[in-house]
Amino acid sequence: MSDRPAIALHASAVRPSVRERALVDAHWRAGHLLLAPHRLGFFLAMVVLVFAAGWWALVQLDRGSAVLNLPYAISPSLVHGTVMTFGFIPLFFSGFLFTAGPKWLGVAPLAPRRLLVPLLMQATGSVLWLISSHLNGLLALAALAVACAGLAWVTALFWSMIRRSQAEDQVHARTVGAACVVGCLSLGGLTLSLLLGAPAVSRAFLLTGLWGFIVVVYLAVAHRMIPFFTSGALPFIHAWRPFWVLWLMLAVACFEVAAVWVEFDGLLPGAAGTVWVAVRGVFELLAGSVLLWLAVIWGLVQSFKNRLLAMLHMGFLWLGVSLVLGGVSQVLSFWQGGPVLALGSLHALTMGCLASLMLAMVTRVSCGHSGRALVADRIAWSLFWLLQVATLLRIGGAAQGRLAGWLLLAAALLWAGVMGVWGVRLGVWYGRLRTDGRPG
Repeated sequence: MSDRPAIALHASAVRPSVRERALVDAHWRAGHLLLAPHRLGFFLAMVVLVFAAGWWALVQLDRGSAVLNLPYAISPSLVHGTVMTFGFIPLFFSGFLFTAGPKWLGVAPLAPRRLLVPLLMQATGSVLWLISSHLNGLLALAALAVACAGLAWVTALFWSMIRRSQAEDQVHARTVGAACVVGCLSLGGLTLSLLLGAPAVSRAFLLTGLWGFIVVVYLAVAHRMIPFFTSGALPFIHAWRPFWVLWLMLAVACFEVAAVWVEFDGLLPGAAGTVWVAVRGVFELLAGSVLLWLAVIWGLVQSFKNRLLAMLHMGFLWLGVSLVLGGVSQVLSFWQGGPVLALGSLHALTMGCLASLMLAMVTRVSCGHSGRALVADRIAWSLFWLLQVATLLRIGGAAQGRLAGWLLLAAALLWAGVMGVWGVRLGVWYGRLRTDGRPG
C-alpha cells in the first residue's frame, strides 16, 4: 500500500498556516504598503498629518515666544489651511475610495502599485510645502504644484473606474469624482494666485476646496456609509438615507462655496452687505438645525451602545454645530459691525466634524482590514475625546479674549499629541500583515 497519503498528511501538518506565517512575519515592511490601496494611502496620510501637526505646534510656540524665531516666506496661516485641506485628507480619501470604490461601482480594483507615484507626489509635495514656506516662496509653490499634479492623477484614476462601471447606482461615486475635480481646480487656482501675488484670491480657492471638495466627499461618504454602519451594528435601526437628504447637504456646501466668492474681497458695501449677512445667517441657522435633526434621526443617541459608531455620529453632529455657530457669527457681526466667532465655526467644521469623522472612519477601516475587531478600544476612544477637547479649546480661542493665545497653543499641542499617537499606532499596522492571515 502506498504511503503517499500519509506523507502528504504529514507535510500539511508541518506546513505553517497563513495565520502562522503572518505571526512569524510580524516585522514592519515597506513592501506591505503595496498589498492594498488603504495601506499606502493611509500610511502616507499619517506621515503628512503627523508632520503637519508637529509643524503647526512649533508655529504656535514661535508666535508665543521669541525662542524659535522662525522665518516665513509665506503666511503660516495660509500654509496651515492649505496642508489641512489639501495635504493628508485627500490621501485618506484615496486609501478609502480605491478600497471601497470598486465595490460601489462593481469593477475590478486597481493594483496599489498604480497609486504609488501619484500618492508619493501628494505626500512629498505637502511636506516640502511646509518646509519651503520658511525658506523660499517659489520653492514652496513648486512643491504645491507637485501635490496638485498628484491629486489630478489620482482623480483621473478614480474617474477611469467610474467610466468602466455598469452599476445602476453611481450617484455617490460620481459626486465624489466631481468633488475631486473641484479639488484639483481649487488647489491649482490657489497655487497660481499665490504666484501672481493675490492672497485674497488664494484664500478663496482654499475655502472653495474645503467646502466644494473635502466637505462634499465627506457628505457623499457619510450619506452612503453612516446609515449602513448603524443598521449593521444596531439591527433595530433601519438604514434611512433618501437621496433628498444628500441633495440638501450638497446644497449647503454649494451655498458656502458661493459665500466664499461673494465675500472674498470683504463684505458687500452698504445695504447689500447688510442683506447678505442677514440671508447667510438665517440660512446657516436653518441648515444647521436640519443637520442636527438629521444626526438624531440617523441614531445619534442609540449609537453610544457602540463606541466606534458613536464616534462617527458625533463627528457628523459637529457639522450641524458648525453651521449653527456660523449663523450665530453672522448675526453677531450684524449687530457689532465686524466678524465674530468666524474662526470658531470654521474649526467646529474642520476639527470637530472632519477630524472626528476622519479618526472614526480610518480607525474602522484600519481595524477591519488588518484583521482586528471592529471596535474602538480604550486608546482610540481616549484619543477621540481628547480631540473633542482640542476642538473646544480652538473654538474658545476664536473668541479673541485675554486667554486666546494660550488656548490656541493648548489646542495645537493637544492636536499634535493626539494625531502623533494615532498616526504612529496605525502606521505600524499598515506595514505588517493582517493578524488573521487573510490577504490585503
